[in-house]
Amino acid sequence: MPFHAPLTNHHADGTLCPADHKHTSSGKPLHDDCPGRSYTQAVCSCGGWEMRQRGKGYVTECRRRHLASHAQGPKVLRDLLCLDAS
Repeated sequence: MPFHAPLTNHHADGTLCPADHKHTSSGKPLHDDCPGRSYTQAVCSCGGWEMRQRGKGYVTECRRRHLASHAQGPKVLRDLLCLDAS
């Protein structure tokens, strides 16, 4: 089963900012009832990775890297499979 790490946006008080609330790239609200995005969070279903930062782009990039690491397999297994052919 593939892992997933959905992105969620949050207000400064920790409440979830609904997906239909649009923001500028700096997090300023474009929706009348929204106080603005304070941080973006991603939590992986593997249970071993979580990120919470103000910059949505940074969280997105780190999320992509983490999910790609699952596709490579565990580091121990990768190290065992690296055989010296000489």
